[in-house]
Amino acid sequence: MRFSAAQIAMLIDAKVEGDEHASVATFGKIEEATDGQLAFLANMKYEEYLYTTEASIVIVNDSLILKQPLKATLLRVQDAYSAFATLLIKYQEIVDQQLIGIQDPCYISTTATIGNQVFIAAFAYIGNHVKIGNNVKIFSGASIGNNVTIGDGTIIHAGVKLYHDCTIGKNVTIHAGTVIGSDGFGFAPLTDGTYKKIPQIGNVIIEDDVEIGANVTVDRATMGSTIIKKGVKLDNLVQVAHNVEIGEHTVMAAQVGVSGSTKIGSNVMIGGQAGIAGHITIADGTKINGKSGVAKTIKEQNTSVTGNPAINYFDMKRIEVLYRNLPAMEKRLTELEKKLKEKE
Repeated sequence: MRFSAAQIAMLIDAKVEGDEHASVATFGKIEEATDGQLAFLANMKYEEYLYTTEASIVIVNDSLILKQPLKATLLRVQDAYSAFATLLIKYQEIVDQQLIGIQDPCYISTTATIGNQVFIAAFAYIGNHVKIGNNVKIFSGASIGNNVTIGDGTIIHAGVKLYHDCTIGKNVTIHAGTVIGSDGFGFAPLTDGTYKKIPQIGNVIIEDDVEIGANVTVDRATMGSTIIKKGVKLDNLVQVAHNVEIGEHTVMAAQVGVSGSTKIGSNVMIGGQAGIAGHITIADGTKINGKSGVAKTIKEQNTSVTGNPAINYFDMKRIEVLYRNLPAMEKRLTELEKKLKEKE
């Protein structure tokens, strides 16, 4: 499938500079692209490749001033990076539209309700009383437990496990190997030193427009619901414990761990490998640096914290300056002690 510069321009509201009939079939990096591919230039660090690229079409910013002639047809837009992202989304939608139908072999309970334009790949399992909306894609090896609800336009990638009674909203993407609704870590210590399992009878609710990376685990609530709200983005290998609530449009990088019953606000940004203690609250707009350990509630909105235990980012920077100066301070202190002893 090929697209002309004129057709692409209509999709991203671009001005064509060059041959509007130039066509492309695939995408490529500007420094590697070949004839028939589309590239983009957003970071001017790569501008030199604009004049040597073999790409047929390149998306650039309106503000770009050419320094020499080039072979490629340009599509000028206000924001090249955003326009390229929009184009990739449109391309993915076209690809997904071709995936419709139910492959064999797979198991679909007779009590399940399946919407229109759904794709279910071979070796998927659909349990009792499952409700699947329109335009849903479920890939090979996915397991959908009893009484699960999946909203319109959601994509469940290969090997995802959705335990019973969980609710998945519209336009959610869950990547391969992720487990939603496994038991929370609930064990009561007994007098003989052993532990008694506490049944986890709640569920997980994932709202609309959430994207969850590969090999993420979101535990079901002991009672009630573990809730991931609208627009949240979780990277690969994130752990969300039982009864956690994550506010709208919060993002977490890889290997973040959130302990049970913690409430995270909206528009929070959490760096990779950060750890969040249980039963605390994180205010809206908080930024948590990678590898930080948050042990206490953060009440003030739009603050930045770092370190373990995490403290205000700017306070930590001052501490780091003092830390780097410790060898020199130790030397001066030793010299002062020596002079005092000599006077004595």
